[in-house]
Amino acid sequence: MRHGGKALLVACLSAWLAGCAVKPPPAQVVMAPPAPSPHDYAVDAAQLRGALMQVDPQAIMPSPAKEAFWIARTKAELAASPYRIEHPQLLVAVDSNPHVQRMRVILAVPGGPWQVIGGGKVSTGRSGRKGYYITPTGVFPHTDAILDYRALGTYNENHIRGLGRKGMRVWDFGWQEAQKGWHGNGDSGEIRLLMHATDPDYLEQRLGRPDSKGCVRISAAMNMFLDRHAVLDADYLHASKTAPRYAAILPENGDPSPYAGTYLVIFNAPAPS
Repeated sequence: MRHGGKALLVACLSAWLAGCAVKPPPAQVVMAPPAPSPHDYAVDAAQLRGALMQVDPQAIMPSPAKEAFWIARTKAELAASPYRIEHPQLLVAVDSNPHVQRMRVILAVPGGPWQVIGGGKVSTGRSGRKGYYITPTGVFPHTDAILDYRALGTYNENHIRGLGRKGMRVWDFGWQEAQKGWHGNGDSGEIRLLMHATDPDYLEQRLGRPDSKGCVRISAAMNMFLDRHAVLDADYLHASKTAPRYAAILPENGDPSPYAGTYLVIFNAPAPS
């Protein structure tokens, strides 16, 4: 090899070796985004609890032992039904045991802790009187397949406003099979299962004991809370976007909860609540 070619080879080899000696740039470190913190449903429940106390200072507030009981009974009733909680939502649970006669609003969270918002007294079906049915148990969806209505506030022949003051909401759960309370042989018939307020002068003070013809009676204050916050109005809120008849049922001053739900859950628990 000539001297010039040899020198060129040495120069190229030196350059190559020098290139190998250069450190590569440090690899870029890609930081994984922080894991999202689980939503604190307890905070949302506390806000709803505060809203309930504003409209109903006499509302029943949850205690740990009773809260666990209500949640367990409600979950059991749902598990025995064809319905499932697939996203966080509010529901209404009623214990129709004659010695209990209470209800709770519950925030149900699939895969997470459920929260009791609060509750109040109810009256369900009374036995021993002709024409009065025992309120059926089970899970009853409130859907846009049936149009609700509001009380007219008119008096009947006994000077009773059966659905409460004018404007009180009436939730309609359709025709349901119910046991006749005046028969001891288990005969049943169909009733229109409603949840509604009752006469503020005479019947609301009787809440806390069986007194209805099969419907679920609640206080006027609880009626306003459920109505204003769309507790059972998930379907109605959706339908109201395109159908004025549903929008006409929803309250003008409504403050719908993002957890508006569907289910009325009724059970008759043997244990005190």
